[in-house]
Amino acid sequence: MKTIKNQFVFLTLTLVLINLTAFAQKNYALDTKTNFSVLGTSTLHDWEMTSSSKTGSAILTITDSKVVDINAINIDLAVETIKSGKSSMDKIAYETLNIKKVKNIKYVLKDATKVNETTWNLTGTYSIAGVSKDLKTQIKVTVLNGIVNIQGSNKITFDEFGMKPPTALLGTIKTGKELTIKFNLNYK
Repeated sequence: MKTIKNQFVFLTLTLVLINLTAFAQKNYALDTKTNFSVLGTSTLHDWEMTSSSKTGSAILTITDSKVVDINAINIDLAVETIKSGKSSMDKIAYETLNIKKVKNIKYVLKDATKVNETTWNLTGTYSIAGVSKDLKTQIKVTVLNGIVNIQGSNKITFDEFGMKPPTALLGTIKTGKELTIKFNLNYK
């Protein structure tokens, strides 16, 4: 009788441990295939600036190659990593982003709600040019070979973050009021 009881306890503990392991949260870091873009318009042409920054982390729960919980996402993007390929445009962007006082753009997740197997709605705080604002973002999530890919975008305005849309050539070139922040994050 004691042997059966011991086997039952052992089996129960084993099942609990397997279940906990299957649903364990794991820390992830951004990898080299991550990219961020800021897109906008001007009276001259549409433009895009990209960043090579890869500083960020996430705490995710993955089961059977599916994200079942998003507990945290933190991104820290150094302003000086955002490049257009034109140094004069970069300089204007850095001034607009108040780089002398604020060196980073940050994102911190506040809430994540699953819509379906690959779609989530996030609420997070963006901190840009010294102003913080909560925004909602719908993302697509996939898991392939242990890499978690998160893609999405947000439309914002300069005004929302206390910035004045930049101009060039004595005001003859004006930037549109809206921006799109686009991201393709790879966590491993």
